Amino acid sequence: MSGINENALTFMGDYFFEIVLSGAILIFLIIIMIIMVSNWIKIRKLSKKYDEFMLGADYGNIEDLLGKCISEKKEIKEKYKENEIKINNIERNLLECIQKIGIVRYNAFDNVGSDLSFCIALLDYNNDGIVLSGIYSRDNSMNYAKPIVNGKSKYALSAEEIQAVNIAIKNSRDGIYVNTKSLNN
Repeated sequence: MSGINENALTFMGDYFFEIVLSGAILIFLIIIMIIMVSNWIKIRKLSKKYDEFMLGADYGNIEDLLGKCISEKKEIKEKYKENEIKINNIERNLLECIQKIGIVRYNAFDNVGSDLSFCIALLDYNNDGIVLSGIYSRDNSMNYAKPIVNGKSKYALSAEEIQAVNIAIKNSRDGIYVNTKSLNN
């Protein structure tokens, strides 16, 4: 037996470099195989997830979903533009609507009680509109309407009409303000 061991040692001594090199190559190949197998397992898992994601159980595949999202986004964008145009038109029209109201009640004549006479100013954003006046006495009543442009009228305004216009302009954000205090007292 000692002859076999000596032959083996001689063989190993003569071919030591070749044996070490072949062992290193074998270890290198094993490491590469391990890396390849682990990468193959990872790729298989990713491929399975990708297939599930792309084919999707309830919603169809991702390409169809993205296509739907893009077309819906375009529709929403178009509707947004349409709504923006409509809102701008509404805002322009609102400037011409009655936004400011001023009311003054007063007693036009001493022999009539209860502040039955009145002036109502109805103005838009630009202070354009009308002032309505109703003057009541025991025997009759008279109503007047005068145009207002930029807070002024080309017709002579009574003190109560001026006050109603000023109240409307002043209280445009506060809502309707009614002055029931008689100007004659």
